[in-house]
Amino acid sequence: MLSEMKYRRRADPYRDTHLIDQRAPRVNQTVVGLVSLLAVLTGWWWLLAALALQLALGLTLGRRWCLACVAYFELLQPRLGEGRLEDARPPRFANMVGLGVLTAASLSYLAGHEAAGAALGLLVAALALLAATTGFCAGCTAYRIGYRLRGRRFVSCPLPPPL
Repeated sequence: MLSEMKYRRRADPYRDTHLIDQRAPRVNQTVVGLVSLLAVLTGWWWLLAALALQLALGLTLGRRWCLACVAYFELLQPRLGEGRLEDARPPRFANMVGLGVLTAASLSYLAGHEAAGAALGLLVAALALLAATTGFCAGCTAYRIGYRLRGRRFVSCPLPPPL
């Protein structure tokens, strides 16, 4: 059974929401990037709306409602082991930005402004795939810059010590 793991997690992915395995956002970014690209290339703009809904559910109801997160934590992480833990606030902010842009893309398509919807959808696809492949997350970086602009130094939340 997948819930009976051979390794011990340092952080519960559904309860310890201030932390996240660094690979989980990359899985989510891969899904968002590929589905956004598919939506724009095929004209199936409703996929952008479905992604926006999926992000909204995950952000408001928790990781159990994020399909990519559940796939990572239940299917991949038990086989790969837990990756490095990091502060969950920057990826969460990036998801909020993605939700806003995906919502704007969906509404643009719905209003008949296909070029604007496609441009926004491609923006999400490009940034998500960039983050998934290189680890550079524009939303996470914007979060950290926002701290500096307010005169505060970004300090990651305390991580549990390695076992």
